[in-house]
Amino acid sequence: MKNIPAKKRVFACLARMGKALASGNRLELLEALGQSERSVEELAGLAGLSVANTSHHLQVLREGGLVKSRRQGVHIFYSLSDDQVAVVLAGLGHVAERHLDEMDRIIREEFKSRDELEPVSQKDLLRMARSGEVTVIDVRPAEEYEAGHIPGAINLPVGDLQRHLGKLPRNREIVAYCRGAYCVLAFDAVRQLRARGFRARRLADGLPEWKAGGRPVATGRS
Repeated sequence: MKNIPAKKRVFACLARMGKALASGNRLELLEALGQSERSVEELAGLAGLSVANTSHHLQVLREGGLVKSRRQGVHIFYSLSDDQVAVVLAGLGHVAERHLDEMDRIIREEFKSRDELEPVSQKDLLRMARSGEVTVIDVRPAEEYEAGHIPGAINLPVGDLQRHLGKLPRNREIVAYCRGAYCVLAFDAVRQLRARGFRARRLADGLPEWKAGGRPVATGRS
């Protein structure tokens, strides 16, 4: 091994990580783990996979250095090995959108068709929040919100949004966020809000990217 140049050994390590990423199911599991630590059984339910298949995918991800695990009783819980994993996934998405025709078509037909307005960047959201000109809502499930959310964000899961519209101010813009750039929850929330006369936009990405950018994160209930 010592006779192999260091650069080749480095690229071999990167290739092992890249191989771990080479599965749509594994990418979906990483998105789920970007929200909070989860058990194998929880991840299987979220991804629509068997527990055995999910466990196999998680082993590959762990061998690739992308996740870590801990045992609690008879259950094994997984989490991202590093917040920067979200940056890697976001980078893949950006390059794919620019250079894969099929990806570009999916984004145009399935995402931009839902909302043609320019989303809010992290930097702009921070500025708007500090100046008090925006209400931020987190439309993910409560357990994901409690594990970590943008400080000051109100948890309104998209399925409950209609019942709580009366609590939202109409004199400020509303920015909704969810799990990431390809999560449709924020798209659905913005659509519902605009239909009721609110000024609403979505955050360009989600909580994992927010954390990876070194932005403040709060935990617990609102």
